[in-house]
Amino acid sequence: MAADIYEQLADALDRLPNGYPRTTSRVEIAILKKIFSQEEASLAAQLSGKREPVDVIAKRVGLSVEEAGARLTKMAKTGLVWFDQQAAKPCFRLAPFIVGIYEEQFGRMDHELAHLVEEYLANGGAAGIMKPQPALHRVVPAQRAVKSEWVLPYDDVRQILLSAKSFAVRDCVCRVQQDHIGRRCDFPLNTCLTFSTVERPLGSSEISREEALATLDRVEEIGLVHTVSNVVKGVSYVCNCCGCCCGILRGINDYGIENSVAQANYVAFIDPEECLGCGTCAVRCQVHAISSSDGISVVNRERCIGCGLCATSCPNNVARLQRKPDQQIVNPPADFSTWGRQRLINRGLAK
Repeated sequence: MAADIYEQLADALDRLPNGYPRTTSRVEIAILKKIFSQEEASLAAQLSGKREPVDVIAKRVGLSVEEAGARLTKMAKTGLVWFDQQAAKPCFRLAPFIVGIYEEQFGRMDHELAHLVEEYLANGGAAGIMKPQPALHRVVPAQRAVKSEWVLPYDDVRQILLSAKSFAVRDCVCRVQQDHIGRRCDFPLNTCLTFSTVERPLGSSEISREEALATLDRVEEIGLVHTVSNVVKGVSYVCNCCGCCCGILRGINDYGIENSVAQANYVAFIDPEECLGCGTCAVRCQVHAISSSDGISVVNRERCIGCGLCATSCPNNVARLQRKPDQQIVNPPADFSTWGRQRLINRGLAK
């Protein structure tokens, strides 16, 4: 009976736009057993991506409104379900595995869970989640990499932060996971920014707007890629990613998924007449899109994600971002509803 509950939960997660593909090894079930108790799995398996009031959920699952509300609230605190604070009534829905449940597993992340997730990604999980389009995340170029007159509104990472009222910085769960496996980089943990249009009092993880902007500057300086939700409206975090730990960028580097992240609408260019071949840009590139040929740095334009880290670090100012031609500009989905609908259609789960 318990096994059936986790199977049902895996199926419910895979019906969400993000997906939770099954594998021949069934490692995805082992992950759920590590994260969810049987009681939590039983309740979560009866939820969907549609937000619902507690009384509706309680009636369906055979619990009192009070008991259902208490269980769901507890699960929301550990990221297993999502709570809608802006609804007229308290509403809940099932959180996707990525981006969602996995990112909240700081308390449970240990040697076992880290290796289970690694096995899952390598054996079909990464492809099943990252290949469907639209991509989960999109790249936002570094602040100083693009001419101001070129910047599309949804690409201005500084302005995105300036439009928020409260901010927090948290550890990168991908690097936390890799620490249990054998991390290949020495980038700091505390780099992921979250923000909200709702004002909140400063707490243990909350920071000021000035501190958030300073964090943005710091991660660009050390060479991390900004990625955000692949939508125009509703962005609430900026992940600052390295190509060796970040699951999204590892989609390109480790799993051969070229479109695992939506590229920015810019591409790197290095002037071959001026390049001195110092190699700084190649070292900074998190997706290995820059190589050396005859002592000159060369950009693989197909692989380049348009992050601009090469342009902001070139000591000779010969690397820059170019805006792609109008016919190659790809606008993100307007919002999460549009994004989710497109994903479900492309996954064959909707018409």
